Amino acid sequence: MTNVSSWTIRLHELAERSGVPGAVLGIWADGEEILASCGVLNTATGVEVTTDSLFQIGSITKVWTATMIMQLIEERRLTLDSTIVDVLPEARIGVADLGRALTTRHLLTHTSGLDGDIFTDTGRGDDCIKRYVDELANAPSAFPVGAAYSYCNSGYVLAGRVIEELDGRPWHESLRDLLVGPLGLNKTVTLPEEAILHRAAVGHYHGDPAQTWGLPRSVGPAGLITTSAHDLLAFARLHLDGGITPEGKRLLSHDSTSAMRQPRTRIPYFSESTAIGLGWRISDWNGLTVIGHDGGTIGQSAYLRIAPEPRLAVCLLTNASEAQALYEALFAEAFREVAGITMPAGPQPAVLPGDQAAQRDMADRLDAGRHAGRYERTARRYDVTVADGLPRATVTTIGQLSALVGPQPEDVFLYPADSTGINFVCRSSDEEPWTPVSFGQLDDGTPYLFASGRIALKTGAPQA
Repeated sequence: MTNVSSWTIRLHELAERSGVPGAVLGIWADGEEILASCGVLNTATGVEVTTDSLFQIGSITKVWTATMIMQLIEERRLTLDSTIVDVLPEARIGVADLGRALTTRHLLTHTSGLDGDIFTDTGRGDDCIKRYVDELANAPSAFPVGAAYSYCNSGYVLAGRVIEELDGRPWHESLRDLLVGPLGLNKTVTLPEEAILHRAAVGHYHGDPAQTWGLPRSVGPAGLITTSAHDLLAFARLHLDGGITPEGKRLLSHDSTSAMRQPRTRIPYFSESTAIGLGWRISDWNGLTVIGHDGGTIGQSAYLRIAPEPRLAVCLLTNASEAQALYEALFAEAFREVAGITMPAGPQPAVLPGDQAAQRDMADRLDAGRHAGRYERTARRYDVTVADGLPRATVTTIGQLSALVGPQPEDVFLYPADSTGINFVCRSSDEEPWTPVSFGQLDDGTPYLFASGRIALKTGAPQA
């Protein structure tokens, strides 16, 4: 495997090109770990990133929560088919009172239908997750339980509440005693007062430090872990090694780790074959199964990919909200050089953006204007119009998330990605990778826009 010095130089080069202030790359293969760091933790202070620095890993936390759920299942305190009322009989979930229909499986596979981007801050007490779940009585649903996939933070907070009820203690204590402690992780925390005892990163937007450090404690099970690259790779190795720690202690059975990475529901990305397992996202990289998860918080982005067959794990921790280009370039090189694995290319427009005539011709043939309208979910609003023959979306952050990151309205063109008339790509700048956006309909005929892994339902005509 290429030495640390080579990866450090390459990380510096690619991070600078991508505008990422600071990052740590972690690679584990054949019993060897490589850690490389670059940049600063905070552009305002200039404190250097080191390989043991802590970053927020956001939604990668969900796989840790799913792992604890599987531990409870092995102890026969829960099943994948247990309903919410089986565990939380007093809870009312959603305006339609879904507790008797929602199962553990729905929560882990993002098929609950609950609007997922609910970030209610219910305080700092140990009861904050319980209070968050109490607030879910007013949560809307995008579709009936089990009818589709739509990424759901609130479902994972609910899974964390199930852990609390069955384990008899707050989620963060279960995390510490069931995973962090047994794995010997010395740099994995959930609270800011714990993170500040280490070299902790501050998030950035376009190079400027974020004014808020982290998410509310109440959404802990969905995205509150802060950790180092070494500790994240240690968690990855638990799954590579069939649930056994390096010291030989079994935390999860081989069958359970295998079950977590079996495809359960297809994720409707058109650019690659992707499914959701029990926590893990599962992709086909030219015939090879790769599992992983991404995480994004307030100005921080993290990535984890694992190839079980060659026993390779790669992670990237950054303090930038715009780190997709760095991830794509770095992971393509890491998987190719370490294991000879080719990472699939990202989505691309079917016609080059500069060829406006060809773009307009394709858009006219595909009747792209039929997608015009306003699409909404709890945290995002998309106003889709047609300009110069192409769909154009004004994307606005709304709801509780806007209080954390600001409304940040943004206009992007949607370029056809193929001849279907439903698949498009967009990006904010020429330096960023393309992002897939697609249109579809629920079984009842309701139109929706699918972006960032989430369904936004059409609610009316677009507004300026």
